Amino acid sequence: MANNGGENGNFTFAQTGRQGLPKIQTRKETTEVCHDDTATPVKAKTMDELHSLQKKRSSQPSTPHTATGQQVSAFNAISEEDRQKQQLQSISASLASLTRETGPKVVRGDPAGKADGRKAVHVEHHLYDSSLFGLSDSALKFTHILYNLSPAELYEQAIKYEKGSFITESGALATLSGAKTGRSPRDKRVVKDEETENELWWGKGSPNIEMDEHTFLVNRERAVDYLNSLDKVFVNDQFLNWDPEHRIKVRIVSARAYHSLFMHNMCIRPTPEELENFGTPDFTIYNAGQFPCNRYTHYMTSSTSIDLNLARREMVILGTQYAGEMKKGLFSVMHYLMPKRGILSLHSGCNMAQDGDVALFFGLSGTGKTTLSTDHNRYLIGDDEHCWSNNGVSNIEGGCYAKCIDLSKDKEPDIWNAIKFGTVLENVVFDEHTREVDYSEKSVTENTRAAYPIEYIPNAKIPCVGPHPKNVILLACDAFGVLPPVSKLSLAQTMYHFISGYTALVAGTEDGINEPQATFSACFGAAFIMMHPTRYAAMLAEKMQKHGATGWLVNTGWSAGRYGTGNRIKLAHTRKIIDAIHSGTLLNENYTKTEVFGLEIPTKIEGVPAEILDPINTWSDKKAYKDSLLKLGGLFKKNFEVFVNHKIGKDNKLTEEILAAGPNF
Repeated sequence: MANNGGENGNFTFAQTGRQGLPKIQTRKETTEVCHDDTATPVKAKTMDELHSLQKKRSSQPSTPHTATGQQVSAFNAISEEDRQKQQLQSISASLASLTRETGPKVVRGDPAGKADGRKAVHVEHHLYDSSLFGLSDSALKFTHILYNLSPAELYEQAIKYEKGSFITESGALATLSGAKTGRSPRDKRVVKDEETENELWWGKGSPNIEMDEHTFLVNRERAVDYLNSLDKVFVNDQFLNWDPEHRIKVRIVSARAYHSLFMHNMCIRPTPEELENFGTPDFTIYNAGQFPCNRYTHYMTSSTSIDLNLARREMVILGTQYAGEMKKGLFSVMHYLMPKRGILSLHSGCNMAQDGDVALFFGLSGTGKTTLSTDHNRYLIGDDEHCWSNNGVSNIEGGCYAKCIDLSKDKEPDIWNAIKFGTVLENVVFDEHTREVDYSEKSVTENTRAAYPIEYIPNAKIPCVGPHPKNVILLACDAFGVLPPVSKLSLAQTMYHFISGYTALVAGTEDGINEPQATFSACFGAAFIMMHPTRYAAMLAEKMQKHGATGWLVNTGWSAGRYGTGNRIKLAHTRKIIDAIHSGTLLNENYTKTEVFGLEIPTKIEGVPAEILDPINTWSDKKAYKDSLLKLGGLFKKNFEVFVNHKIGKDNKLTEEILAAGPNF
């Protein structure tokens, strides 16, 4: 065939090929006309190898830190393989049964894929003679450890393996917590031993329900056996308390990606260097919530049990998948460990001005604690759990756990914007097609929640620490309408109202009753405290006195009458009150004293109508005001009866001062 190279440019029809078709021969032109986009072939020989090239090794996800560099890791001198082996040995020890000689064989990686090294690791224990118990099935299998996974990895695990997990329109992960959509306080128990018998608060009014050491070990064995029977478990090694001098190392072993991501968000995430040097945890949670406890076991009253053993530094969860049990369980632990170090643990919000002025906010549900502590003119140190040490205040957590019911962008823009990729949405309802969440929907539960890292809040202070507080603000939503919008408290009054932890809830209208119901929760968090409330109150008074902090009682409830006849105090007025507290101007105002409660109230505040500052001025029916005032005072006295016989100090003087600071008829 004739040469057509001149006409065709870069190819030639040569001799005849197969089936009589001409062969095409290409030749390279000296002058490039077109871009050559050919690339070097991939080095992989199989699709698995190609997929392995898609991922590169990286450091573990961590909480942002602005502090100076960390100390040199003790693991730097050993190889990466040996370091991982030490980590696995530590995890194997955590998962070890107390009645077998060795811990489970553990290996890193997802059983659905290739593990990071196929050599199993286990540790030996010599607590019992192994010949008495024999070999278990779990000792013959691998337990795959998914260690400190990133949010993206946990999303994949949840979507693949956990029914009820979906990615919502905003990018958050929607999950279900099973049958339990809230905490189970009646199923929470604490081991009572020689030490805790004298240190903890037991008896009437106490949240601590006792169990013995043997029963705890029965439940621990049940949880560990369940976790070891699984193909894989999730392990989180993280921190509590942003104060590096007093932080606690915690390990969470769980069976669900939902639980792992929840705790990834709520605890402080270690840097890669901190993780390498993590070592043995100070406290361990065994979350086997998908597996029930044995109801025939002593002390068990249901299939759910949340058990704390402070001597062993362990917590066991059986029969509930509600993730909030882990968060609040660790808060209870901090309420025990921190006071023993002379550090006050607090159920409060905390914010700070640019000049370093710090305020603490205490309040039960519905008092406005979250709304008032979230101030765009101030930094957020934390929204829920804090410590007050000689170094100042520090957030215990690395995240926020916000209520979602009736959430809107207009009312709570910071929370709304924080619900994005990485956030856990619990028990919410969404459109099956668009995945848009309906925050007003209560089909699953009214207790819908969002858990997200604190750095998702734009004005969060990182690290979450601050100087000593100048103001301690106790919030109450008084539906009786007799507490002033704001009162300056003496030290004894601060202790009295802190121990009382008062707010009022309005009863449902189903039976036609609209009476306000007084609610008291010691230290504004009775469900989580471990020691007697007066212990925390005495520490609060000591720190306030030492650092010159002022106590305030702010009523965000009703004025000009009780609920049903009066009006809710306007949020704009309450914000003006809080602004006056922050600026210090409220300290310099003139004050008068109320009857019964003996509260000091200011005569004027800029931006607040003077007539509402003294409640009696707003009531047209003065007798009804007096009756409501006496009724509330009586409820305070009745609630405080359980604390009357508890002595504080050798001379009991402090106890007498606190009692005198209450209502006086």
